[in-house]
Amino acid sequence: EGACQNLENKHQESRSCNSPFPSPFQLAALERQVFDFLGYQWAPILANFLHIIIVILGLFGTIQYRPRYIVVYAIWTAVWVTWNIFIICFYLEVGGLSKDSELLTFNISRHQSWWSENGPGCVRKEASMSGIKGLDSHSYISVIGCALEYRYIEVMHSSFQILIALVGFVYACYVVSVFTEEEDSFDFIGGFDPFPLYHVNEKPTNLLFKQTYL
Repeated sequence: EGACQNLENKHQESRSCNSPFPSPFQLAALERQVFDFLGYQWAPILANFLHIIIVILGLFGTIQYRPRYIVVYAIWTAVWVTWNIFIICFYLEVGGLSKDSELLTFNISRHQSWWSENGPGCVRKEASMSGIKGLDSHSYISVIGCALEYRYIEVMHSSFQILIALVGFVYACYVVSVFTEEEDSFDFIGGFDPFPLYHVNEKPTNLLFKQTYL
Protein backbone atom coordinates (compact mmCIF):
# COMPACT_ATOMS: atom_id res chain seq x y z
CA GLU A 1 0.00 0.00 0.00
CA GLY A 2 2.86 2.36 0.78
CA ALA A 3 4.47 1.64 -2.59
CA CYS A 4 1.19 2.39 -4.33
CA GLN A 5 0.90 5.68 -2.47
CA ASN A 6 4.45 6.69 -3.40
CA LEU A 7 3.83 5.85 -7.05
CA GLU A 8 0.60 7.81 -7.05
CA ASN A 9 2.41 10.81 -5.57
CA LYS A 10 5.02 10.52 -8.28
CA HIS A 11 2.25 10.42 -10.87
CA GLN A 12 0.71 13.61 -9.47
CA GLU A 13 4.08 15.35 -9.53
CA SER A 14 4.65 14.40 -13.16
CA ARG A 15 1.26 15.83 -14.11
CA SER A 16 1.99 19.11 -12.35
CA CYS A 17 5.42 19.39 -13.98
CA ASN A 18 4.14 18.64 -17.47
CA SER A 19 1.06 20.85 -17.38
CA PRO A 20 2.68 24.03 -18.81
CA PHE A 21 4.09 22.22 -21.85
CA PRO A 22 2.02 23.74 -24.71
CA SER A 23 2.24 27.36 -23.51
CA PRO A 24 4.96 28.53 -25.95
CA PHE A 25 3.22 26.60 -28.73
CA GLN A 26 -0.02 28.46 -28.06
CA LEU A 27 1.73 31.81 -28.11
CA ALA A 28 3.50 31.02 -31.39
CA ALA A 29 0.24 29.86 -33.01
CA LEU A 30 -1.69 32.92 -31.82
CA GLU A 31 1.03 35.27 -33.09
CA ARG A 32 0.89 33.60 -36.50
CA GLN A 33 -2.90 33.77 -36.54
CA VAL A 34 -2.96 37.51 -35.81
CA PHE A 35 -0.74 38.45 -38.74
CA ASP A 36 -2.55 36.08 -41.11
CA PHE A 37 -5.85 37.71 -40.11
CA LEU A 38 -4.40 41.12 -40.83
CA GLY A 39 -3.38 39.95 -44.30
CA TYR A 40 -6.65 38.12 -45.05
CA GLN A 41 -4.77 34.87 -45.70
CA TRP A 42 -7.72 32.51 -45.40
CA ALA A 43 -5.94 29.19 -45.92
CA PRO A 44 -3.34 29.90 -43.21
CA ILE A 45 -6.11 31.23 -40.94
CA LEU A 46 -7.95 27.90 -41.11
CA ALA A 47 -4.74 25.95 -40.62
CA ASN A 48 -3.77 28.08 -37.63
CA PHE A 49 -7.22 27.69 -36.09
CA LEU A 50 -7.01 23.91 -36.32
CA HIS A 51 -3.48 24.01 -34.94
CA ILE A 52 -4.60 26.02 -31.91
CA ILE A 53 -7.37 23.50 -31.20
CA ILE A 54 -4.91 20.58 -31.36
CA VAL A 55 -2.47 22.39 -29.08
CA ILE A 56 -5.24 22.96 -26.54
CA LEU A 57 -6.14 19.27 -26.84
CA GLY A 58 -2.51 18.38 -26.08
CA LEU A 59 -2.57 20.68 -23.06
CA PHE A 60 -5.76 19.04 -21.80
CA GLY A 61 -4.28 15.59 -22.31
CA THR A 62 -1.18 16.55 -20.33
CA ILE A 63 -3.07 18.01 -17.39
CA GLN A 64 -5.81 15.37 -17.26
CA TYR A 65 -3.52 12.38 -17.91
CA ARG A 66 -4.91 11.51 -21.37
CA PRO A 67 -2.01 10.04 -23.36
CA ARG A 68 -4.23 9.53 -26.42
CA TYR A 69 -4.79 13.27 -26.75
CA ILE A 70 -1.04 13.84 -26.57
CA VAL A 71 -0.56 11.23 -29.29
CA VAL A 72 -3.04 13.15 -31.46
CA TYR A 73 -0.95 16.28 -30.92
CA ALA A 74 2.24 14.38 -31.83
CA ILE A 75 0.68 13.14 -35.07
CA TRP A 76 -0.59 16.63 -35.88
CA THR A 77 2.92 18.06 -35.55
CA ALA A 78 3.91 16.05 -38.64
CA VAL A 79 1.02 17.61 -40.57
CA TRP A 80 1.92 21.06 -39.22
CA VAL A 81 5.56 20.69 -40.30
CA THR A 82 4.42 19.64 -43.79
CA TRP A 83 2.11 22.67 -44.03
CA ASN A 84 4.88 25.08 -43.03
CA ILE A 85 7.26 23.50 -45.53
CA PHE A 86 4.62 24.21 -48.18
CA ILE A 87 4.40 27.85 -47.01
CA ILE A 88 8.17 28.16 -47.31
CA CYS A 89 8.09 26.72 -50.83
CA PHE A 90 5.20 29.05 -51.71
CA TYR A 91 7.01 32.25 -50.74
CA LEU A 92 10.33 31.09 -52.20
CA GLU A 93 8.47 30.10 -55.39
CA VAL A 94 9.75 26.53 -55.38
CA GLY A 95 8.19 23.92 -57.65
CA GLY A 96 6.26 26.31 -59.87
CA LEU A 97 4.56 28.08 -56.96
CA SER A 98 4.19 31.86 -57.07
CA LYS A 99 4.02 34.18 -54.07
CA ASP A 100 1.88 36.56 -56.14
CA SER A 101 -0.85 33.99 -56.72
CA GLU A 102 -4.15 33.98 -54.82
CA LEU A 103 -3.74 30.43 -53.56
CA LEU A 104 -3.65 31.35 -49.88
CA THR A 105 -6.75 33.53 -50.19
CA PHE A 106 -8.78 30.85 -52.05
CA ASN A 107 -8.97 33.25 -55.02
CA ILE A 108 -11.39 35.39 -53.02
CA SER A 109 -9.20 38.48 -52.99
CA ARG A 110 -5.83 39.72 -54.13
CA HIS A 111 -4.52 40.39 -50.63
CA GLN A 112 -0.96 39.46 -49.85
CA SER A 113 0.92 38.97 -46.63
CA TRP A 114 0.48 41.76 -44.09
CA TRP A 115 4.26 42.08 -44.05
CA SER A 116 4.29 43.08 -47.73
CA GLU A 117 3.18 46.60 -46.73
CA ASN A 118 4.07 46.72 -43.05
CA GLY A 119 7.47 45.12 -42.90
CA PRO A 120 10.43 46.75 -41.13
CA GLY A 121 11.30 50.01 -42.88
CA CYS A 122 8.50 49.74 -45.48
CA VAL A 123 6.91 52.97 -46.70
CA ARG A 124 3.67 52.97 -48.68
CA LYS A 125 3.44 55.29 -51.66
CA GLU A 126 -0.08 56.33 -52.66
CA ALA A 127 -1.19 58.54 -55.55
CA SER A 128 -4.46 60.28 -56.25
CA MET A 129 -6.69 58.43 -58.73
CA SER A 130 -9.59 60.91 -58.73
CA GLY A 131 -9.75 60.90 -62.52
CA ILE A 132 -10.78 57.24 -62.67
CA LYS A 133 -14.36 56.36 -61.79
CA GLY A 134 -15.03 53.56 -59.37
CA LEU A 135 -11.78 54.02 -57.47
CA ASP A 136 -11.20 55.62 -54.11
CA SER A 137 -9.55 59.01 -53.79
CA HIS A 138 -6.26 57.22 -53.11
CA SER A 139 -4.92 54.06 -54.70
CA TYR A 140 -1.99 51.99 -53.51
CA ILE A 141 0.98 52.24 -55.87
CA SER A 142 4.08 50.72 -54.36
CA VAL A 143 6.03 49.95 -51.21
CA ILE A 144 9.62 51.12 -50.89
CA GLY A 145 12.38 51.15 -48.33
CA CYS A 146 11.74 47.67 -46.87
CA ALA A 147 14.71 46.46 -44.86
CA LEU A 148 13.67 42.86 -45.47
CA GLU A 149 11.42 41.48 -48.19
CA TYR A 150 8.15 40.16 -46.84
CA ARG A 151 8.56 36.68 -48.23
CA TYR A 152 11.67 36.15 -46.10
CA ILE A 153 9.74 37.24 -43.03
CA GLU A 154 7.09 34.62 -43.84
CA VAL A 155 9.82 32.02 -44.38
CA MET A 156 11.31 32.84 -40.97
CA HIS A 157 7.87 32.55 -39.38
CA SER A 158 7.32 29.13 -40.92
CA SER A 159 10.83 27.97 -40.01
CA PHE A 160 10.20 28.98 -36.41
CA GLN A 161 6.91 27.06 -36.45
CA ILE A 162 8.74 23.98 -37.72
CA LEU A 163 11.31 24.25 -34.94
CA ILE A 164 8.61 24.64 -32.29
CA ALA A 165 6.69 21.68 -33.75
CA LEU A 166 9.76 19.43 -33.63
CA VAL A 167 10.40 20.37 -30.01
CA GLY A 168 6.73 19.73 -29.23
CA PHE A 169 6.86 16.32 -30.92
CA VAL A 170 9.89 15.22 -28.89
CA TYR A 171 8.37 16.45 -25.64
CA ALA A 172 4.99 14.87 -26.41
CA CYS A 173 6.70 11.52 -26.99
CA TYR A 174 8.53 11.94 -23.69
CA VAL A 175 5.34 12.72 -21.76
CA VAL A 176 3.51 9.76 -23.30
CA SER A 177 6.38 7.42 -22.40
CA VAL A 178 6.44 8.71 -18.81
CA PHE A 179 2.69 8.29 -18.43
CA THR A 180 2.81 4.80 -19.94
CA GLU A 181 5.63 3.68 -17.64
CA GLU A 182 3.85 5.01 -14.58
CA GLU A 183 0.60 3.33 -15.57
CA ASP A 184 2.33 0.00 -16.19
CA SER A 185 4.20 0.20 -12.88
CA PHE A 186 1.08 1.18 -10.95
CA ASP A 187 -0.85 -1.69 -12.52
CA PHE A 188 1.97 -4.14 -11.77
CA ILE A 189 2.03 -3.20 -8.09
CA GLY A 190 -1.74 -3.70 -7.91
CA GLY A 191 -2.98 -0.16 -7.90
CA PHE A 192 -5.87 -1.03 -10.19
CA ASP A 193 -6.70 -4.39 -8.61
CA PRO A 194 -10.29 -4.20 -7.31
CA PHE A 195 -9.52 -7.03 -4.82
CA PRO A 196 -6.23 -6.25 -3.02
CA LEU A 197 -4.27 -9.00 -1.26
CA TYR A 198 -5.39 -8.04 2.22
CA HIS A 199 -9.00 -8.81 1.16
CA VAL A 200 -7.93 -12.34 0.26
CA ASN A 201 -6.49 -12.94 3.71
CA GLU A 202 -9.47 -11.42 5.45
CA LYS A 203 -11.77 -14.46 5.06
CA PRO A 204 -9.44 -17.13 6.55
CA THR A 205 -8.77 -14.84 9.54
CA ASN A 206 -12.49 -14.51 10.22
CA LEU A 207 -12.98 -18.27 9.96
CA LEU A 208 -10.15 -18.87 12.40
CA PHE A 209 -11.67 -16.38 14.80
CA LYS A 210 -15.06 -18.11 14.61
CA GLN A 211 -13.50 -21.52 15.25
CA THR A 212 -11.66 -20.21 18.27
CA TYR A 213 -14.84 -18.63 19.62
CA LEU A 214 -16.76 -21.90 19.25
